[in-house]
Amino acid sequence: MQQQKNCAGLLGICWLVLAGLVGAAEIEIDPKATIENSPTTLLGVSHIGLSVKDLDAVLPFYQEATRFELLRRGTLSGPAADALFARPGVEADVAVLRAPNMLFELVEFRHNADAATSKRPFEGPGMTHTCFQTTAADSGYERFRKVGSDMLTRGAAPIDLAGRGVTYAYGYDPEGNMFEMEQLDPALIERDPLRTRWLEEGHSAWMTQVAMATHDLERLVDWYQKVLAFSPSRQGDFVEHPGMIQVADHDGLSLRVAWFQLAQRTKTLELWQMRVPETQEYGKKRGLTDLGYSYSLEVGDIQAEYRRMKELGVEFVSEPIELSDRWQVYAHDIDGNVFALRQWVDPESPHSVAKLDH
Repeated sequence: MQQQKNCAGLLGICWLVLAGLVGAAEIEIDPKATIENSPTTLLGVSHIGLSVKDLDAVLPFYQEATRFELLRRGTLSGPAADALFARPGVEADVAVLRAPNMLFELVEFRHNADAATSKRPFEGPGMTHTCFQTTAADSGYERFRKVGSDMLTRGAAPIDLAGRGVTYAYGYDPEGNMFEMEQLDPALIERDPLRTRWLEEGHSAWMTQVAMATHDLERLVDWYQKVLAFSPSRQGDFVEHPGMIQVADHDGLSLRVAWFQLAQRTKTLELWQMRVPETQEYGKKRGLTDLGYSYSLEVGDIQAEYRRMKELGVEFVSEPIELSDRWQVYAHDIDGNVFALRQWVDPESPHSVAKLDH
């Protein structure tokens, strides 16, 4: 068993903790493997998307718990929307929240008015969650519990997995979408100028990951390595760790993980394959407007990336579409998860990766 105790800066605080877990094996570290080293025009995660049934119920839940700024709330419809989602008569209510390092976009599609909601299984398949990170002193766990989140994690407090200054928990929003909460001790915050600056600017939470569960980890890692054009930074193998069992509320928990760095310090693509409980094959492509998560990657040249990825076999739903302030196009990964490419019309947009997370 390999254990890694050092980490360059704060390249993924949760990794620093996971690397020290009992029952963790085959941790590999390559801090140079980040999206900044990709020869493509990929820039990083632009937004996490969440399709919901009732925006009026879900939006206040996240606003109160995260304190993210509401950038705008409006409607989406018309020929461009129909082309983007490849279906006629698209009508949607949209709310965009701004974290200090990415956007969180909640969308209520009118045709989902009668859709059934349910708790998403921890083991997936598909994009299972995103993560909200806060200081321990102003705990996201306590905030989400206060607004009524149904916690998956056992007990009445987040779990300290390795005594290294980070606590973890999973919970559900009012429609059963799962999310992760990480709480950082002040000593970890003080080591990172970026998070320190966010706090000084009045931010009290930020987002850190796109997490997906797959039935075939090697297959999905190979696909993303080809499309992103850089390698995963770390891989892990975790078997029946007592703390992780509490976090996931599942005895006998066993899983394998791989991480891609989608920003220098604060954003990751986290790919899981559960052995216990077993992640089943998705079996179909997720619909673009189905309830649940999606995400987007910002690019410097959307037309070039569209052509490059099509040559690699990526299945796009349409050609890139211009929507007032941005170009966007949706696609499916090899497992059927939904993701988008996004390019801001104004390269100096305050919502671009260049302005956020730096």
